Amino acid sequence: MRRLAMIISVFCLGAWVCIGCDDEPPPPAGHDPSPSAPNSGTPATTSGPRFVDVAEAAGLRYTWEIKAKRPLNILQTIGNGCAFLDYDNDGKLDILLVGPKLALYKGDGRGNFTDVTKEMGLAGFSGDFRGCAVGDYDNDGYDDIYISGYRTGLLLHNEGGKRFRDVTKQAGIAPQPWGTSCAFADIDGDGKLDLYIGNYIQFGPQAPQTCEQGDVRTACNPQAYDAEKGVLYRNLGGGRFQNVTTAWGADKATGKTLGVAFADFNGAGHPSLLLANDQAPGNLLLNSGKHFEDIGSSSGLSNMDNGRARAGMGVDWGDYDNDGKLDLVIANFAREIKPLYHNDGNNQFTDTSTALKLNESLFLSVGFGVKWLDYDNDGWLDLILANGHTSDNVFDFDGTVSYREKTHLLHNEQGKRFTDVSAQAGPDLTKPLVGRGLAIGDFDNDGRVDVLIVDSEGTPLLLHNQTPDPGHWLSLKLVGTRCNRDGIGALVLATAGGHGQVRLCHTDGSYLSASDRRVHLGLGSATSADITVQWPDGHKDSYKGVPVDQHVTLREGDAQAHGEKAP
Repeated sequence: MRRLAMIISVFCLGAWVCIGCDDEPPPPAGHDPSPSAPNSGTPATTSGPRFVDVAEAAGLRYTWEIKAKRPLNILQTIGNGCAFLDYDNDGKLDILLVGPKLALYKGDGRGNFTDVTKEMGLAGFSGDFRGCAVGDYDNDGYDDIYISGYRTGLLLHNEGGKRFRDVTKQAGIAPQPWGTSCAFADIDGDGKLDLYIGNYIQFGPQAPQTCEQGDVRTACNPQAYDAEKGVLYRNLGGGRFQNVTTAWGADKATGKTLGVAFADFNGAGHPSLLLANDQAPGNLLLNSGKHFEDIGSSSGLSNMDNGRARAGMGVDWGDYDNDGKLDLVIANFAREIKPLYHNDGNNQFTDTSTALKLNESLFLSVGFGVKWLDYDNDGWLDLILANGHTSDNVFDFDGTVSYREKTHLLHNEQGKRFTDVSAQAGPDLTKPLVGRGLAIGDFDNDGRVDVLIVDSEGTPLLLHNQTPDPGHWLSLKLVGTRCNRDGIGALVLATAGGHGQVRLCHTDGSYLSASDRRVHLGLGSATSADITVQWPDGHKDSYKGVPVDQHVTLREGDAQAHGEKAP
């Protein structure tokens, strides 16, 4: 709690087809979402959002196809992920697309992408690949990649931005039964990134392939299968990892995991782990620095308010009300409350989604990829969700929903409620798709956060943020020297125009995907910001009066902020 007190002091200073489940309306509000901290925030921008799909024009040539007899089974509709990363460390985001074949595209920072899959050594890999995690596990300055999948898994070492090399076997990482979302984080504070890989269900040719829904055969509910559990690998250095799942108590997780996200949500000095599980109680694995303890039930996160296990899919941490504490959003199935958990402190969370009007438009959606982003740079985190049903023939037994669904964009009204602005954002954002993986990042470095989405039966959406008249911004690249080089797990505390915000440095969250690790700050009308970086080990570096509208590199222990204006 000491770290949490330091954060607050800075502010003071400046699931699948649910067979047999009953449809339930959203519960009444149980929490006042208004922030108690004195952070009323910068006035929201008055112009609406605009997102334009530029994937084809940008050079992304990739298609996800499900070549199978219909109706599809649970493995075939699980979907795939994607990533924004900077594999050659040139300050320009690149794109990774995950499917039976991997695809890597080099970005030029101006919105153009070139296929470099072959020259980077990725063309020879094939398998039932599903998700990805991005992190510099050996602190050499270049993004490494873990690829999850069904009966597979790859650890790809980045050879100085010139090639990726498969080091899975020599690293000591075993193939997984059904690897899903995965994440890098430094669990023990030794400055090296460790790896968690979620696993889903026990599935194979002898398992049920389809089940009856009324008189229609369709994909089975996950409750038809036994759980697989995730694995935790500790980074030993020298390119070696050790399975510490049991030693750290991570074996107490429920399994059937689809969403994975680390965060030091309580200021304890160690990243804890949130696992969203499909039709099974969720887990919040509290990190003591040497061991995990599951506090999912006591924290209020493991089940829905009615006590029933949710169909947890994508997840993300972010401080939606700017009170200095990281909150949590979990995407889930149709006719389930899409919970937004307010961090009440003392390891307690309250679902505020109904009070915040979150479910008025999301209640019938099947949500997968989900991320917090400040698309208009007003200083408040907005939400974007990729949606798509898990039964390709759902309309045959439920005419109120469809297989392809639109993406939802929700604007944060200063922490008091969320407004669905999807229709205002343009037809590309609301194009119906089988939405699965979703990642965010500013691919053209113009200070507006863009979005990459997987359509599991289609092509990628590269949604360029063209929102007019956004607020000012800062984009921060953290470089650790004593801590992990990526700065993953660091908290950025920003004060601008008399208002404060806390943002997390991470690449994980969402669903099967990894996002730009640069920390994006929307700053409204402010022209400068005071920045404090609280590194994963708890020490702080502070920077006064950093000018806005630039990309800034903050090196651990360096008192100087090194900036570069947007092109």
